[in-house]
Amino acid sequence: VLVVPDNRDLDRLENALHAVLPEAAVARLTAEDGPTPRYRNFLRLLAGQARVAIGTRSAAFAPVRNLGLVVCWDDGDDLHIEQRAPYAHAREVLLLRAEQEGAACLLAGHARSTEVQRLVEAGWVLPVEADRPDVRRTVPRVVNTADSFEQERDPLATVARLPGAAWRAAKEGLERGPVLVQVARAGYAPSLACETCREPARCGTCRGPLALAGTAALPQCRWCSTPAPDWRCGHCGGRRLRKGATGVLRTAEELGRAFPGTTVVTSSGDQVKASVGDGKALVVATVGAEPVADGGYAAALLLDGDSLLRRETLRAGEDTVRRWFNAAALVRPAAAGGLVVVTASDTAATGALLRWDPAGYAQRELSLRAELQLPPAVRIASVTGPRAAVEHYTGAVEAELETAGITLRTAGPAPLLLNGPPSPRRAAEDVRTLLFFPYSQAAAVVRVLRVTRAAAAAKRTMDPVQLRLDGVDVL
Repeated sequence: VLVVPDNRDLDRLENALHAVLPEAAVARLTAEDGPTPRYRNFLRLLAGQARVAIGTRSAAFAPVRNLGLVVCWDDGDDLHIEQRAPYAHAREVLLLRAEQEGAACLLAGHARSTEVQRLVEAGWVLPVEADRPDVRRTVPRVVNTADSFEQERDPLATVARLPGAAWRAAKEGLERGPVLVQVARAGYAPSLACETCREPARCGTCRGPLALAGTAALPQCRWCSTPAPDWRCGHCGGRRLRKGATGVLRTAEELGRAFPGTTVVTSSGDQVKASVGDGKALVVATVGAEPVADGGYAAALLLDGDSLLRRETLRAGEDTVRRWFNAAALVRPAAAGGLVVVTASDTAATGALLRWDPAGYAQRELSLRAELQLPPAVRIASVTGPRAAVEHYTGAVEAELETAGITLRTAGPAPLLLNGPPSPRRAAEDVRTLLFFPYSQAAAVVRVLRVTRAAAAAKRTMDPVQLRLDGVDVL
């Protein structure tokens, strides 16, 4: 069983397997193919006619007979997380299958997640890495525009979105082939603010964020799509807007003017390209939507690094480093002129890319999580629902665990921060409480969590709550 994040990776994997295995031995499982082909391949696996199952996250449950190997590619990608209950992660499903069926397990990728690093330090998995001479021979050269050497040459490198080193790398790279430009945001101007007081611009109807879809477009709400031609700042009364963030379309427009006569290709949103040719072109893509270039990219510019690292999530650094490595892996080796320019001031994250040391960054990140007692150094359960129901449920769980001599570390209840328009299914007054507990007590705690929730549901003594274990997106 081989599981990959998306269909672009799946197409590449299928082509690689067909080069070494008979076509009938491989069964492809993905919802994008439609119900009929998917069910036909499911029956082929069930009958033993196909021995290799490949697909996206649902393929982790493929009924392969005499299972010998399970593989998860890029397990840090959030596409591996099922968005419906029980919110299973493909990596965890494959780990359980490997343990239950005595199969080998391979967790592969250009970067290493903290969950895999925890398994390495626990001795459950062994690292398989290339020797440093082989790494130096096969990876591109990496330059950080925020280091002291580049700042002496370009004092404005830390404030410019396209520093001089990045501009020179793009110009020289276009003489040898395609150049990749990675940006953080999709759209044209996905974030607007008041020019006077810098307050974020909000819709007058639903309070959603305003954005621009193009050069001559009117400001429009990203939630309810209501135009705001007569927008007025609710804080200072100003009427002029400024771009708070630059999207991929705006970046492509600016680069097209900076490099006249150069082909500019964009890949983002619902217009993601799987591959590009080896001709001279600027390929502007959002993180995770980078197409593969025939023969590799001559250079790559990783922009908006500080914006990615400043996201309000526990995994901002880990996820940014993973996306940097995935993009840098598409560039030609240094011996062939491959160059990667990263624009970020975080020394730990950029240092890992400069040294090409994803394992070292994962080890450092896990040690910090262990010091702060945060996942995946400990396990976490989130309880979401109306405040009274959440408080009643967590109180019952804590009382039950105290009789067993177990004390939970809790955080909350805290109001949910909605990332989209409020809906009846997700009320604005819902709260969330987080429960932290060590792995040594996980079996007892999870048992109490399940029993308490089942008892409350049977008695109907309170409103239902959502219970989720080890959710990577709750912090």
